Amino acid sequence: MTKIRHRFINHKINPKTEILIIGTFNPDTPENIADFFYGRQRNFLWTLLPTSLGEESLKGKPRDEKLRFINRFKIDFIDLISEVDVEEVANYYDAYIDNKVSIWRDVVMELERLPNIKRIALTRKTFTDIPNMKVEIEKIRLFCVEKNIVFEYLPTPARFYNNDKQGKWTKFFTGISKQKNNNYP
Repeated sequence: MTKIRHRFINHKINPKTEILIIGTFNPDTPENIADFFYGRQRNFLWTLLPTSLGEESLKGKPRDEKLRFINRFKIDFIDLISEVDVEEVANYYDAYIDNKVSIWRDVVMELERLPNIKRIALTRKTFTDIPNMKVEIEKIRLFCVEKNIVFEYLPTPARFYNNDKQGKWTKFFTGISKQKNNNYP
């Protein structure tokens, strides 16, 4: 078994954050060249997010440009998992790592430190084969219900980009979406 930590485990969420994007895991391995959250080649968050707010894509841009962007728009990131203990070092599909988690991130505790938080997006809409992550996500959703914070499930930014996906992200980030504190889709 090999313990692998989150690549950005030391990232501190800006206390002025109003919108938090929650993902699952970004492994700190030599083949992962991401310089920041969602920075892998097959991930389109850095196109979806800026485009949602009428800005130019930051896909492939340096980390400092992404940091300026998220600070300007009061957006930040956190993932559910801090560390996994795996046999297959190159397998980071959620269904595989769901029962390989050795340390969960206490997202609710982090949320309690964000007095300005208004909206939370989870970067997935399906929960097949991830029962442990589903439990962690439900804790976050219930916290949002209690605190009257908008919580939505967005389609994953990974694998492909299209207009439908962009439309869903734009609705969330422009506040048009009326969904609030969804149950699991």
